Amino acid sequence: MPTGARLTAALCLALLAFVLSSEIMPLMPEGTNFGYFTPLNMGLGLVIGWVVMGKRAGRGFVPAINNGIGGVAVLLFWGVFIQGGYEMFRLAMRNRYDGPFEALSAIFTIGLDYAFVIFVPEVIVTVLVGALVSGLATEKASHHWR
Repeated sequence: MPTGARLTAALCLALLAFVLSSEIMPLMPEGTNFGYFTPLNMGLGLVIGWVVMGKRAGRGFVPAINNGIGGVAVLLFWGVFIQGGYEMFRLAMRNRYDGPFEALSAIFTIGLDYAFVIFVPEVIVTVLVGALVSGLATEKASHHWR
């Protein structure tokens, strides 16, 4: 059921995904073709905000902060997983893997490499501030639009 909290959470995480994508792009190797990197992450933020954060709103101040941290953690997990899967598929089309199991395990290896690349202080601060603001804004929206 559509609520103001779900809409607020979706918009907050989409905005946070846009900001994070803009911060992550310069950290990647030069010449990287990003394609749909930012729109995909923003769409992921919309879905996760609506489904994960929106339904858990309205429980109080501390749960709102936990909701924001949990929502952003889910956003980061799925973002790294999907981008790793895309890179694995790109490499698989160039016959870089000997079999399907090697290709599937490469998703996790590539995702872990991406996680190490984005594990820098500016991104961490943006993630924490974004989680806090998203959780509190979602909580405020849940109390305002009942």
